[in-house]
Amino acid sequence: MVRLWSVSLLLIELLLWPGSALSHQPWEELLYEPEFPLELDSPSGSLWPLPQSVHIAPEVYRLSAVTFQIVHSPFSTAWVGCSILDSAFRRYFYYIFSSSAQSRQPGPVGGGGTGAVELERLQVTVTASDPECNQHPSITSNEVYEISITQPVATLKAENVWGVLRGLETFSQLVYEDEYDTHLINKTEIVDSPRFAHRGILLDTSRHYLPLKVIFETLDAMSFNKFNVFHWHIVDDPSFPYQSITFPELSAQGAYHPVTHIYTMADVTMVIEYARERGIRVVPEFDTPGHTQSWKGQRNLLTPCYNGEKLSGTFGPINPSLNTTYDFLNQFFKEVSLMFPDAYIHLGGDEVNFECWESNPAITQFMQEQGFGSDYKKLESFYIKKVLDIVTANLKGYMVWQEVFDNGVKIKPDTVVEVWMERNMKAELSKVTLAGFTTILAAPWYLDYITYGQDWQKYYRVEPLNFNGTAAQKKLVIGGEACLWGEYVDATNLASRLWPRASAVGERLWSSTETTDLKDAYKRLAKHRCRMVRRGIPAEPLFVGYCDNEYKG
Repeated sequence: MVRLWSVSLLLIELLLWPGSALSHQPWEELLYEPEFPLELDSPSGSLWPLPQSVHIAPEVYRLSAVTFQIVHSPFSTAWVGCSILDSAFRRYFYYIFSSSAQSRQPGPVGGGGTGAVELERLQVTVTASDPECNQHPSITSNEVYEISITQPVATLKAENVWGVLRGLETFSQLVYEDEYDTHLINKTEIVDSPRFAHRGILLDTSRHYLPLKVIFETLDAMSFNKFNVFHWHIVDDPSFPYQSITFPELSAQGAYHPVTHIYTMADVTMVIEYARERGIRVVPEFDTPGHTQSWKGQRNLLTPCYNGEKLSGTFGPINPSLNTTYDFLNQFFKEVSLMFPDAYIHLGGDEVNFECWESNPAITQFMQEQGFGSDYKKLESFYIKKVLDIVTANLKGYMVWQEVFDNGVKIKPDTVVEVWMERNMKAELSKVTLAGFTTILAAPWYLDYITYGQDWQKYYRVEPLNFNGTAAQKKLVIGGEACLWGEYVDATNLASRLWPRASAVGERLWSSTETTDLKDAYKRLAKHRCRMVRRGIPAEPLFVGYCDNEYKG
């Protein structure tokens, strides 16, 4: 009965998601449901996302919280004064040895603690002359690492700190406990690197305000899944929680509460630093000219709407006909550029409703003066081109939603176009990359859409490069994002709705194209989900069952 019910739901999903990669799969293969009794062991243990190359041998070593150390190699260029790694060493020591940190399950290959020799330490070597200890991660950051586990000393090598952070997460996932609570690890060799450079999570903090604690928790979980971009959709129509120093009235009038539901400069700085310590970029999004109803704190910024010849008392998108609009935006984005250190700002540009512009006689006159006729897409393009020039003048690159490209706006060659519309997704990827633009994919990974059952499998099956295009075009797809829009999400349900569903996206963007076995993925993800729960992330269960730590007293 469960299997028939699941298939029915999946058929309904196919009707709702016509552009999904799943729609091309035979329906019998769409869902993997484990039989019971369920054996959860995978040859790769609980590794998630699966490394590019991993060999786990039967030989087993013990780790003792009293003697084991994570240390810098004497040959490492980061062995002195690299606070980002010093903090990471402490953090991962806790993850490994906390009383609630690991599973009682046997290891991926087997063996036990009796008679096992002790692994004394993990020795970390950074090889680059500049280890990037005091820098922020970027789109070009090198996350390659190698792990060799053999007694008495295991080694972790990477070019810079970003690779070390990814390697520490992998090392921690290799440690397990036997029935006597002995910490064990198998002899292992790993060479690993991400398939895509941009692996993002989008959070919406406008529709519901998210406390800093929830954002920090999400950043932790992102590091457990090797995501490296926090796309912060910080403001939108419902509220403006970003507290601008230059224009404080934006949050004073636009936030749900001008004191309790805002992000101050100190808050933003803490989020950026917390993310940096986990190898995560913070890319803010200030979406205009639409999605700006909360920008009412700036006088004469929004377009007054008319009902016939009279003002209706409502407002539409940002008014593109006034010079004061661009004076404001220049000052505002100058502040944002200084506040957020990443090389990119997301400028939105999606879903602009033209009705208010059409009703406004001043806008109509401006359209005639500019020779736009009645084509309001030209007016939108005029506005966006101005904004792009402003951001460029402030030495920032920009990301935009696909409508900016679709509407023919003249954009810089290094613009990142985010494809979000599920229908005709493959055709859109072909068009954007054929035009030579760097692209990220969000369309199949809108996690705010939920269903009954294991929809993580739908996200897992997506192949980002499954579109018509040359090899050169496909190189322009630099990754993707799992998006959790906030209409029905706040602090009470964010983590359980996001994880482990987003974990499926994480493996798709990190691991090789050959990593597609759903049965093996289920076995690893079930353990990984339990590990996230043990680390304080209330990730929802994949299916029926239990986590081993539930039996720990």
